Amino acid sequence: MTAIPYVVAFIAGLVSFLAPCVLPLVPGFLVYLAGTSTREGAGKRWDIVLASILFVFGFSFVFSLLGVLLNTVLMAVSNGVQLWLSRAGGAIIIFFGLYLVGLIRIGWLEQEHKFSVTGIRSKYLTSFVFGVAFAAGWTPCVGAALGAILGLAATEPALAFTLLLTYSAGLGLPFILTGLFASEAAGWIRKYSPVLHYVNIVFGILLIVIGILIFTQTLSLVADLPQLNGYLLGS
Repeated sequence: MTAIPYVVAFIAGLVSFLAPCVLPLVPGFLVYLAGTSTREGAGKRWDIVLASILFVFGFSFVFSLLGVLLNTVLMAVSNGVQLWLSRAGGAIIIFFGLYLVGLIRIGWLEQEHKFSVTGIRSKYLTSFVFGVAFAAGWTPCVGAALGAILGLAATEPALAFTLLLTYSAGLGLPFILTGLFASEAAGWIRKYSPVLHYVNIVFGILLIVIGILIFTQTLSLVADLPQLNGYLLGS
């Protein structure tokens, strides 16, 4: 089994975190979830970290459940259908790669999408529920990277659950690190936000290459270098 899909899924999670409609809001959002401020000492910092972890558990639960559903549905189809799913998945990955590079525009993915959770008094339960809501409420915002991973999952139904879980890890780890360094994070984000556009371009190019390899059924050859050498040499 090649590790390439998992590497792509983890990077997709990182790219989703760096999305312009997510990253600038993260420090203040996590502080809000914890019901504290970044100036209230180390004890309050751990409240923010715990809120971050529960928030990550919330959206990881939804994305992992989506992976289980994809696995259940797609594993039941015939090999012939799975071949066409693989080609469709490759085309979807190429499409979202072109979007991230900036060669095509999708207005729906560029709009601001908001969600709210009310009526829950426990800040820890609120953090988890906000994570669940994030998986749906901000999905359009992170749609390009997530859509590419869903396309990748369609090409490898057996890996759907672990791919979505790996995507969640890539998205969730920066949330937790931001919660740990919430007071410094806002300054870092302002300082480095101008380069984030290039991160999207690089990942978009990676998606285009992966999508082409999947569409042409050659990803396994690239992942297995000895086999690739034999293929190129005609042996």
